[in-house]
Amino acid sequence: MTAELLVDAGFAVTGYDLAPQGGLKPRYRTASLDVSDDAALSAALGQADAVLSCLPFFLNTGIARIAHGLGIHYFDLTEDVPTTKAILELAQTSKGLMAPQCGLAPGFVGIVAADLIAQFDLCRSCKLRVGALPQHPTGLMGYSFNWSPEGVVNEYLNDCEVLENGEHKWVSPMEWIEKIVIGGVELEAFTTSGGLGTMCETYLGKVPNIDYKTMRYPGHVELMNFFFHELLMRDRKSEAGEILVNAKPPVEEDVVYIHVSAEGTADGALARREFVRALKPVEIAGKSRTAIAWTTASSVVAVIEMVRDGKLPAQGFLKQEDIPLGTFLTTQNGARYAG
Repeated sequence: MTAELLVDAGFAVTGYDLAPQGGLKPRYRTASLDVSDDAALSAALGQADAVLSCLPFFLNTGIARIAHGLGIHYFDLTEDVPTTKAILELAQTSKGLMAPQCGLAPGFVGIVAADLIAQFDLCRSCKLRVGALPQHPTGLMGYSFNWSPEGVVNEYLNDCEVLENGEHKWVSPMEWIEKIVIGGVELEAFTTSGGLGTMCETYLGKVPNIDYKTMRYPGHVELMNFFFHELLMRDRKSEAGEILVNAKPPVEEDVVYIHVSAEGTADGALARREFVRALKPVEIAGKSRTAIAWTTASSVVAVIEMVRDGKLPAQGFLKQEDIPLGTFLTTQNGARYAG
């Protein structure tokens, strides 16, 4: 989908896959490529101005390293903290822009959070909550795997960065459980890894409390803790992903809940500002697109549009919180978030 949106935005696109799907007639060039073959990858990317990786997090560092060596722009959708730190190191000597974490969370919600924080003279807390869920949940888990199972397992098991009372801390995932209601729908939120991107480093000493949580239907986190910890599936991550996807395959009718809030003092008065959305599938280019697909794809393509148009830096490391929300929403793809 990102390739299709890039074509619509005026880019020339080549889509690479180990085994491109037969029978499809995309509006862009496709070719077979093994991304573990550095020579082949370098030859392919040498013809491009930029590369966008939509691959699982564990493949991104190798692609970023090749992009850095070629001096081209790099974008990805990763939630993985070690991957982002490796790309941050590459960015110190990059000739192009290194921009990981350009999806939904991390990504768009960080842009929103930065905009809310900037509305206060003194911001005391910022809370980011996101959930990609089936509209019509079934079973005790109430979930469907509409995106990378590797990513879900990764965020459920890795420690989470937070700012708490002015200190940069690491806390356990699937904890700090809270109740949230959006449009009459009750959800539970709990800590997961990676959703803040680089916000803890950016706002240390400026905003005392920042945290990110994933939202699910009530009861989900208790089952996931049982699955990963009591059944010890945390030690069998690949098999865990296969089991979960087999039990809860993707659905077409999904919903993405976004709840970003900030509190602080503005013009001498204590206030709370919120950005709350329940985003559902939309039709783009004659096709119905799931909420998780269009929100993720639209976010990264909007950022690429801004780089092309000179509205973002063309070199170094891009933090999502440095992207102005107002400009983002005026792009062809960012406008979908404006409603």
